[in-house]
Amino acid sequence: MAASKPVEAAVVAAAAPSSGSGVGGGGATAGPGTGGLPRWQLALAVGAPLLLGAGAMYLWSRQRRRREAGGRGDAGGLKRNSERKTPEGRASPAPGSGHPEGTGAHLEMNSLDRAQAAKNKGNKYFKAGKYEQAIQCYTEAISLCPIEKNADLSTFYQNRAAAFEQLQKWKEVAQDCTKAVELNPKYVKALFRRAKAHEKLDNKKECLEDVTAVCILEGFQNQQSMLLADKVLKLLGKEKAKEKYKNREPLMPSPQFIKSYFSSFTDDIISQPMLKGEKSDEDKDKEGEASEVKENSGYLRAKQYMEEENYDKIISECSKEIDAQGKYMAEALLLRATFYLLIGNANAAKPDLDKVISLKEANVKLRANALIKRGSMYMQQQQPLLSTQDFNMAADIDPQNADVYHHRGQLKILLDQVEEAVADFDECIRLRPESALAQAQKCFALYRQAYTGNNSSQIQAAMKGFEEVIKKFPRCAEGYALYAQALTDQQQFGKADDMYDKCIDLEPDNATTYVHKGLLQLQWKQDLDRGLELISKAIEIDNKCDFAYETMGTIEVQRGNMEKAIDMFNKAINLAKSEMEMAHLYSLCDAAHAQTEVAKKYGLKPPTL
Repeated sequence: MAASKPVEAAVVAAAAPSSGSGVGGGGATAGPGTGGLPRWQLALAVGAPLLLGAGAMYLWSRQRRRREAGGRGDAGGLKRNSERKTPEGRASPAPGSGHPEGTGAHLEMNSLDRAQAAKNKGNKYFKAGKYEQAIQCYTEAISLCPIEKNADLSTFYQNRAAAFEQLQKWKEVAQDCTKAVELNPKYVKALFRRAKAHEKLDNKKECLEDVTAVCILEGFQNQQSMLLADKVLKLLGKEKAKEKYKNREPLMPSPQFIKSYFSSFTDDIISQPMLKGEKSDEDKDKEGEASEVKENSGYLRAKQYMEEENYDKIISECSKEIDAQGKYMAEALLLRATFYLLIGNANAAKPDLDKVISLKEANVKLRANALIKRGSMYMQQQQPLLSTQDFNMAADIDPQNADVYHHRGQLKILLDQVEEAVADFDECIRLRPESALAQAQKCFALYRQAYTGNNSSQIQAAMKGFEEVIKKFPRCAEGYALYAQALTDQQQFGKADDMYDKCIDLEPDNATTYVHKGLLQLQWKQDLDRGLELISKAIEIDNKCDFAYETMGTIEVQRGNMEKAIDMFNKAINLAKSEMEMAHLYSLCDAAHAQTEVAKKYGLKPPTL
């Protein structure tokens, strides 16, 4: 998990948060885009609360430090947020372009002076809004200018492109800017103007390459160019994700992820162990085959496969129960929908969830659980109104269901409604006082509110709250993990590291903990080798951990290893559990591709680790 992702080297704009890696009620429920969610919020992902958070804060803080410390590159002295609309005056002479002496020099000077005069006349027409006349003057300047005067010629072409831009002649804009860039490869105004022309011509790849070059030359200091990069990356990401997601092969997450997901529900009938009367007392045979259930029920067989972690057979067994309209049809619909969500097939999950919700005779806890999962699905699809309606309906039909308040509390956090979130967590805790996760997430919500508001007394109170939670629930790994993220924010790195160690002791198979601990080593000790070792360990533990691949890719971008970064991003793309998360990952991958092309064409590279 994100998100973001989130560093200058990935063209900062690409990393706007992202979606999380969870699904249904069990993961982060939003992602990149203008309406997206900050990556830290995704740390609240139910069932996978470690997906993001500290990693994003590390990358964000590094980006902030670089912005504060790093100056601009060769950006032509542009001011931040410069609009670049007006034509230019005489360009500064390029090295070696001074006028030679003698009669030839006199003739050359006269020719250049006539070109400059034509350009100055064109500037007056431009300022008066007479763009056709301005174009004629700039064309005259180009024809008069000596061909060896690269700096001056590039200015004339760029000025003519500015006039074409006012007439919305985008093809001509791109052509003239190309001439200007050929003469002066680090000409920021021409590169940016060509980027805008490519945007209008729907040449997204070319637009991205140009604006990437501009961002690097400007040291990531100009908001206007960064916003264009962000916009194009998101459009490219959405286009590619839409096509890829439509044709993707369903992929079952790791057993650790699935168990973590179901652990976020306490009132979920389908995730409870089979009851005594549901299966025979026979033991499993030596080959590990499932023991026979007493009834010929696809649902009960699916439940048995679930207990055995044989997850790939669950959807087909549920389908048998549904097709036979068996005794457990409502349960089978909900279980099948849940696994459709887990493999990232929301389109298949929704009809099953709709049917369970509409079954008035079904157990109310089944219907409430279906509403929670559909509501989380809607939030993942950035439909907060529909999501809120489902959670509210769940609270109406099953007001004593702690899961409703726990998951709605997370929704409120994602919507920046912290007070309402805390009220929901409090209600969850009232109904289930031993809900350690709800108490830890309440502390995290209060901490983020205090941190964002820069309220030191409230930050101290929230940190004290974390201490109380881990003291009361010493076996709650999520409590240590969320506390570690808060400690990292406060630069209490040693203590944060201790908290991650406790997480690993409690859940040695939780890959995301290793990712966060690895990122901490980078921020704390600048120990790149140890950081990468821990993230590699995460992949070894769970080779389906998309967060690990994404993080590894982002670090490789920072190191300047674009080929390795692209490989990591592609692996994460293949594991993405939602179209939104896939779009975010494509944005990161496209940013890395663009930097590779910019390095080849212009020799431009951002700072590296």
